[in-house]
Amino acid sequence: MTDAERPQPAPGPARAQLEPGRGAKSFAVSRLAPSPTGALHLGNARTFLVNWALARQRGWRVVLRVEDLDTPRVKPGVVDQTVRTLAWLGLDWDEGPHLQAADLGPYRAAMRELASRGLAYPCELTRGEIQAAASAPQEGDDGEIRFPPELRPHPITPAPFTDEQTNWRFVTPPGAVAFRDRFAGEVAIDPSETVGDFVLWTKRGCPSYQLAVVIDDHRQGVTEVVRGNDLLDSAARQICLSRALGLAAEPTYTHLPLVRGADGKRLAKRHGDTRLTSYEGAGIGAERVIGLVASWCGLEGPREAMSARVFLERFEFSRMPRQDVVFTAEDARWIAEDS
Repeated sequence: MTDAERPQPAPGPARAQLEPGRGAKSFAVSRLAPSPTGALHLGNARTFLVNWALARQRGWRVVLRVEDLDTPRVKPGVVDQTVRTLAWLGLDWDEGPHLQAADLGPYRAAMRELASRGLAYPCELTRGEIQAAASAPQEGDDGEIRFPPELRPHPITPAPFTDEQTNWRFVTPPGAVAFRDRFAGEVAIDPSETVGDFVLWTKRGCPSYQLAVVIDDHRQGVTEVVRGNDLLDSAARQICLSRALGLAAEPTYTHLPLVRGADGKRLAKRHGDTRLTSYEGAGIGAERVIGLVASWCGLEGPREAMSARVFLERFEFSRMPRQDVVFTAEDARWIAEDS
């Protein structure tokens, strides 16, 4: 899709709610964006430490944003615990914490604009109905089913947005979205082929991850996104959505290789208790966690416990391994030494 073919933003009061804060574009900004749907683990620690170190070394402003919109899975007290855990690691930030669930107004404003321009539509189809209706259903690694354009209502006409109990989907245009990633290099992903018309607003009455990230990154002036490479495909969706809303230039992406268990799967409970709160509760200092992360990040010399400040001084982005990290039994034994 060419620039001329991309939908242009409509003027009006809804746009004002999408505007970034004053001065937000005058310097580089990154964000720490934990989700409190589960306790932070070693894989999260590595991502946040690398993000924080890059920001502090390069003079980026750091925003702390807690992505707490998945309310059925956010348990009481977990948001505060998440913030405390980041501080336990020795990380700091310049702004926040901001809670997404505190104000849904900007997300509703974006939905009103998309719906009024025929770029979003309500959809009551269930997962099973989508699987049954699609001629060749596809399922990605995260279990998301591709929603093919044949299942769209025809024609799609502009309509008022309502957040009553139904999903709203984005009219995903065909064609690859190209961007450069610091780890993956030149990337071209076609969201219309990987996920199709993805959900923007859920029947629970709140925005999806994809919509919320785009709006918040824009409002908070985020120019640098550092996260795990399981979200590489999401970058294409978010760029596509940002362009449809006519927002500012896309951020620079750095998608880090994941931390996996010995079975090759993403770090999870089956690989043992790697929650940071469990290490803290067992009397294991944050320095042991950071020392393990440092060895995963290519820091030279023998593995040793260290503070976040020492990690910051010694971290070199160019030395980071390009392959996924494996959490081994030896790693588990080392981190528990002297506890």
